[in-house]
Amino acid sequence: MKSDLIVTNFNKNFTGVSATCAAVVREQSKTLSLQLAGHKLPDCPPPVSPRLAIKSARHGPETKPFQIWHVRRNSEMRTALYARDILRLPIKIVFTSAAQRRHSALPRYLISKMDAIIATTEAAASYLENVWAVIPHGVDTHIFSPANDRTKSWYKSGYPGTRGIACIGRIRSEKGTDLFVDTMLDILPKCEDVTALVIGEAKGKHRAFSQTLHKKIAGAGLSERIIFTGEVAPSALPALIRSLDMLVALPRYEGYGMTPLEAMASGVPVIASDTGYFQHFLANEEAGYIVPLEDYQTAAKQVLQMLTDESLRTKLATGAVNRARAHFSLQKEVASINEVYERLWTNG
Repeated sequence: MKSDLIVTNFNKNFTGVSATCAAVVREQSKTLSLQLAGHKLPDCPPPVSPRLAIKSARHGPETKPFQIWHVRRNSEMRTALYARDILRLPIKIVFTSAAQRRHSALPRYLISKMDAIIATTEAAASYLENVWAVIPHGVDTHIFSPANDRTKSWYKSGYPGTRGIACIGRIRSEKGTDLFVDTMLDILPKCEDVTALVIGEAKGKHRAFSQTLHKKIAGAGLSERIIFTGEVAPSALPALIRSLDMLVALPRYEGYGMTPLEAMASGVPVIASDTGYFQHFLANEEAGYIVPLEDYQTAAKQVLQMLTDESLRTKLATGAVNRARAHFSLQKEVASINEVYERLWTNG
């Protein structure tokens, strides 16, 4: 096995990092000689084990002076450094960082050993050195696209009501799941045709947090209208997103945040808290609204306005699609990442 590029995915769970990595790998595999190492990703080349990836580095790349390893997690940085610095294999390491805060000691040390760093935002870049490029994540607009008939699409989802609102992500305080629930407790009694979906799963210590939300919803008599779906398979998520009237994303912290961008590409307006890259996505209310952190009351007002003004919702939906396609396409992201590789191969 020979390849110019190794892309690592050492987390068996399908996370936000996994989703962005998968989209990039699918696009890169059209033009680059690459191999995925670690756990499988949807519609990507079958992965090899880290051991076999290291073995491939010994044989050298197909057409380049050395092999590049593109890593995104601490465990992946450690393995790549072992291959490069302990085994002395001819590889260079590219690391992508989305965190908009100072890394802890171990990640800082590992990151300092990278050959090139890509930051997803200017804010993320401000916490790093040796940043070769700021490259926002892009969305695959072929997979995430508007419904031909949103009402019919919602009906096919199988959920009750005639309109849907959702939050997507792990169920935990940092992701603001409780703020979404509070917003829906305010809105749903006023909009009897609307169903709210909490798309995601609570794991480990966060299960108690989820149970508290269930009890609060039951106390309000809305258990049949605020539905916890659990994790939705990546293959099923695009159809569910395009059936929504809007996405509400109210995290207390987000490094980047892909779900608003996926909603925008699907013709779904967004209400989002002031974190992540959300301000750049929505751009002066072209695709939705930004609300202050933890301000679910303002979020509720914006949601109600959009639900009761169909012309406004249609305007924002159109703006969302246009902005996602013009500024945040997956193809633009991949072209920029590949430019970093070429600079490294040329100058490394």
